[in-house]
Amino acid sequence: MSLKRIALIVLTLVTFLLSSSALYESWRKPQFNSRLELYETNILLQAQEWEPQGEDAENLEVIRQALLGLKPLETAIEQYQDVRDSSSKNLEKVKEELKKTPKQQQEQSPAQIERLITELDLRLGILKAKQGEIDTAIKTWVGLEKKSEIQPKIKELAVVLTGLWSNPSSLLPNTEELIKTDLEGWFRYTALSQLYEQEQRKSELSDLKASQQKIGENVLWKLLIIGIVPRIAAFFGLGLLIFTLIQRLIKGKESWLAKNADVSWSTPWDWEVILQVFVFGFFLMGQIIIPELFSIVPIPRPAPNVRIQALYVLISYLLVAIGAIGTLYISLKPFIPLPEGWFRISFKGKWFAWGFGGYCIALPIVIIVSLINQQIWQGQGGSNPLLEIALKSRDSLAIAIFFSTAGIAAPIFEEILFRGFLLPSLTRYLPGWTAIVTSSFIFAAAHLSLSEIIPLTALGSILGFVYSRERNLLAPILLHSLWNSGTLLSLVIVGSSIN
Repeated sequence: MSLKRIALIVLTLVTFLLSSSALYESWRKPQFNSRLELYETNILLQAQEWEPQGEDAENLEVIRQALLGLKPLETAIEQYQDVRDSSSKNLEKVKEELKKTPKQQQEQSPAQIERLITELDLRLGILKAKQGEIDTAIKTWVGLEKKSEIQPKIKELAVVLTGLWSNPSSLLPNTEELIKTDLEGWFRYTALSQLYEQEQRKSELSDLKASQQKIGENVLWKLLIIGIVPRIAAFFGLGLLIFTLIQRLIKGKESWLAKNADVSWSTPWDWEVILQVFVFGFFLMGQIIIPELFSIVPIPRPAPNVRIQALYVLISYLLVAIGAIGTLYISLKPFIPLPEGWFRISFKGKWFAWGFGGYCIALPIVIIVSLINQQIWQGQGGSNPLLEIALKSRDSLAIAIFFSTAGIAAPIFEEILFRGFLLPSLTRYLPGWTAIVTSSFIFAAAHLSLSEIIPLTALGSILGFVYSRERNLLAPILLHSLWNSGTLLSLVIVGSSIN
């Protein structure tokens, strides 16, 4: 056995251990989807305060009910309670797991979950109070007041809310200031409304309601964008999927789905080249070399503002991409000129139809898979940290940088590597569909979040199928770009509605 092969096997084992460790660590981290659902619930609550007026009031009310449902307040309570129950279960799991770890590692994760639970209890109290269950709300807040381990700010806010809804009320001098600084969105509006009613400040109450009307109307139109448009695309995708399956049954090998099904790639390299590209060019570059390089750069951590965070993400991603593509070129250089069909990029043909159609079909499939996935992981399993940063960002330049990373850089690089190189290379050893699923699983695992493996494997399989049929990298690049950009756009819209 050559020295190069021994080194490659050792590096492969190191990569496997590092990746497995990162995936295991992600198990203890909360899923971002749970928080995103709460953010969406919060803006639904804001939208429900809008009351349509004018000649089109009746038609607008139909749209409002279609988006919000008939009982948005009850739906919000159920959503918050589900997340609260899930967080409590996860807290117990994490505490049991951390008993096996060193003491210094036992502080962060349970503290974060406990903080989330107290914040959920605060808001659940306001939701219950709004529903008329005042005694239940006050009992919740008094329970928080008695907890010694919670933050003083949260305890003070619980005291304020208890006094605000008590009969008779008991208002602290800094009640309004605390509500404005420590609550946001609909919860801030509801607490301020209660305060102004208690103090009989009719002018402030009128101004507050007028402001909320404008906010509610604005939020409702945003909900149309992030709610109706994807649903239309998903409905179209479902119809397209059914049509293509029927066409496959009727036309057989002449159908769209059978296109290029019998045409395979000619792969002149073996498994060593595949491992070389992925072990050194992708995993080690992304997990060791680039992080170590950035560790010696004098950049404050955490980054002082979201622009630097966004730029850090973009630059580190580009460096990983350059390293991986460079390794890919060096590894394949002995085989140049490559056989026909490799890394094909052409603006001719039906690549746009395949990319856009694949995106529409991916929507219902990945949504269904994600719903099942949430039941499996129960709010745990980690998520891409970029999602939460993008959600909370209010900086236009930072958002533009995030879009450059997720909507342009990631689709181009990942499709060249996973669909352009890995998928065809695997067909030397595996049948077509097996190669598609295997390459998709590796693509999903490379994101290093357990909760994302199943949905990303589903998405990767659609990307792989589109590429294997159209044989043009522009098709999966377009699909991938639409998916990432759509996700990021939804986060930006939701984030802009929070306050």
